[in-house]
Amino acid sequence: MKEKLIIYQLFPRIFTNMNANCQKNGTLQENGCGKLNEITEKTIKSIADLGVNCLWMTGIIEMATKSEFEGIPADNPNIIKGEAGSPYAIKDYYDIAPSLAEDTSRRMEEFEALIDRVHRQGLKLLIDFVPNHTARVYHSDSAPDGIKDFGSEDNTNMFFDPQNNYYYIQNQQFYPDFDLGLEGNENYVEFPAKATGNDCYTAFCSRNDWYETVKLNYGYDPWCGRVRDEVLPDTWKKMLDILLFWASKGVDGFRCDMVFMVPQEFWHWVIPQVKAHYPEVLFIGEIYDIGLYRPFLDYCHFDYLYDKVNLYDTLVGIECHNFSAAQLTLCWQRIDGLGDKMLNFLENHDEVRFASKEYAKEASRVIPSLVVSSMISKGPFMVYYGQELGEPADENEGFAGDNNRTTIFDYWSLERMRRWYDHGKCSTKKLHANERHLREIYKKVLRLCNERSSIRAGSFFDLTYANQNNDSFDMHKQFAFVRYDDKEALLIVANFSDYAKDMKVVIPELAFDMVQLKRDSYLTKDILNGKSIEVELGVESSLHFTIDRNNAVIIPLKVEKK
Repeated sequence: MKEKLIIYQLFPRIFTNMNANCQKNGTLQENGCGKLNEITEKTIKSIADLGVNCLWMTGIIEMATKSEFEGIPADNPNIIKGEAGSPYAIKDYYDIAPSLAEDTSRRMEEFEALIDRVHRQGLKLLIDFVPNHTARVYHSDSAPDGIKDFGSEDNTNMFFDPQNNYYYIQNQQFYPDFDLGLEGNENYVEFPAKATGNDCYTAFCSRNDWYETVKLNYGYDPWCGRVRDEVLPDTWKKMLDILLFWASKGVDGFRCDMVFMVPQEFWHWVIPQVKAHYPEVLFIGEIYDIGLYRPFLDYCHFDYLYDKVNLYDTLVGIECHNFSAAQLTLCWQRIDGLGDKMLNFLENHDEVRFASKEYAKEASRVIPSLVVSSMISKGPFMVYYGQELGEPADENEGFAGDNNRTTIFDYWSLERMRRWYDHGKCSTKKLHANERHLREIYKKVLRLCNERSSIRAGSFFDLTYANQNNDSFDMHKQFAFVRYDDKEALLIVANFSDYAKDMKVVIPELAFDMVQLKRDSYLTKDILNGKSIEVELGVESSLHFTIDRNNAVIIPLKVEKK
């Protein structure tokens, strides 16, 4: 039985940190840092209990940082974001971030032990693959013999050379619009300047650019707009080695950062290369262009893609900007045939927290968005750590500021997570009643995604068109659909309104034929809320029930057994 992927993204640096007195812009010594060893089997089991079957751990690979470790000097502070540094400014693709280890000299062993713990609990483990850029200063002290650093053999006298790893701005020193400490002891000098990670091909980037990173060259000439691949570019070979290295450690897949900023030809080549050795390894792509979905799935061989600019942005619009819930129909229609390859989510490290003041303000409003996002397809669904507790991201941690997100640049700790983790007890005892209730909602919804075959592996039927003239159904505030297979059918209705609704849902004759619904009268229960519902199914039937504000119902319907 193929499970629907339920992914739990966590940031180890913060996830188990129990320091209740973190300081804004605090150092590692002041604020502390979560450790890989603290993610115990009990911790993993407690996460799995939510219905999770896959962990994505962000910030595992060594990044540039202001912190110093034994045998590892701190990086230049002028090109680091935050005290801890960005997990997407990689300075050694072959190493573990030393801040995550209890014994820095054994940090890889601690990670390998974590992989074993995750697998013993029956879960998969994903890590980030960051292909588009490195830290401004890259050096590996852990690479296998024969592996050379990015840029170590580059011809720096050329802006572009297909065999260079970076792009070089000729006769220009790196000079962004902020101080690099050029008159102090910690001055940073880069000559010639390298192109900055967000395709900034100039020496004069701004603070709003990804100034802590440099763009990698995949043999793509940005001026003529094509890949020059007469000879396999050196960056391709280096990246294949990196992917094979981590796959050999036992990781089950890669969440690939900003995949559209890397030439499609590379993905077309590299993913089959990896899968030839490790056929079960997953590749999930971060992407923000619906028009690129199909080529990245078909030509580039990705297993799944983010559906941020389609479903996620629409759900944000419904919650925050008075979008009509009828636009959810457009979401599946835009990607018809690809929906089961989409990774859906309500939070991740890039987006604002659902319970933040910029989004829903109240964690309890999540149910309709959660149900729709997790059940509209067979594709993966992802939860960001603390989401299940209603984390509001209402603190100013330092570099990130008070931006309604949980920082990825600073050493920090989350109060709700501390009460749940509780030095490894992983208990709900110290949670507030509303947090326990919310966690139970997530548990029920996420578990249903694999417990019910129609959600896990079935088909989707949108009921919006059949209810356009239904006076009791507000298509701008409610969304209804059926998930079905040859064993069962579930009517799922989400109510995005702030008011309870006494409503009828029309089920058209076409649905009876496609779903093989049985015309019958019977008493059943809403499996989400436990309420009894009288069902009468006939030609052009309508089901009558009450749905609470900001809630959903999941009603089993009888099917004719095939």
